[in-house]
Amino acid sequence: MPDAPRHRFVWYDLMTTDPAKGTEFYTQLIGWGTQAWEGPMPYEMWTNEGKPLGGVMELPEDAKKGGAPPHWLAYVFVDDVDATVEQATGLGATILVPGTDIPNAGKFAVLMDPQGAAFAVYNSDQESPEVRWPAGIGEFSWHELATTDYEAAFGFYSTLFGWEMTEKMDMGGGAIYQMYGGGDQTLGGMFNKPAEMPGPPFWLFYISVPDVEVSVEKVRELGGQVLNGPMEVPGGDKVAQCCDPQGAAFALHSKPAG
Repeated sequence: MPDAPRHRFVWYDLMTTDPAKGTEFYTQLIGWGTQAWEGPMPYEMWTNEGKPLGGVMELPEDAKKGGAPPHWLAYVFVDDVDATVEQATGLGATILVPGTDIPNAGKFAVLMDPQGAAFAVYNSDQESPEVRWPAGIGEFSWHELATTDYEAAFGFYSTLFGWEMTEKMDMGGGAIYQMYGGGDQTLGGMFNKPAEMPGPPFWLFYISVPDVEVSVEKVRELGGQVLNGPMEVPGGDKVAQCCDPQGAAFALHSKPAG
């Protein structure tokens, strides 16, 4: 696998219908700070311990018209955005936002994988973004793809980013949870979403918190929803899948105490 941060998720944007309320929710829930981006368009960045890790912006009108709900979008760091987009489309991806220059920052593109999940790629013309792994509190610690064909999806991302299969877990009834990463780093998992899970394939991003049990109560207090959990997963970690007040899905993750 290429050296970090290449081919790793390095940036996370909340695309929402109400940036002010979204900012209020996550700063209170996670404890993030915010910082205005000094660029040509309004953009508020999330900070964790003073370090930027993403941002929040209004869901674009064309996305709303296309039926896109509020959601989190994550960016994979690549060496060349245009070359990655060309390779991705050759593998069956669809371009949602073509390669776009960000003045004094870099270049990005937004794509939809062959099964229908959106993701983004990014390259910086400044210093490469730092990626701490394992993730610390307040950082994104797990990246999960719910899709229609995890083996085909893995083939796509493996070809594009060099990701490797790591552990595999039987979820029962023949359902497999396939983890992926590189070397000794497991970055997330992929699985075939069951029929009762609505909507198209999607990426779900987990935020590391000190105690999921405490955080889910705060989710409810702040007007969000707990969709699933808290529950313990193999290894003793706890997770919960949630939805913020505007409808963007996210998840929480905590390690065992001690």
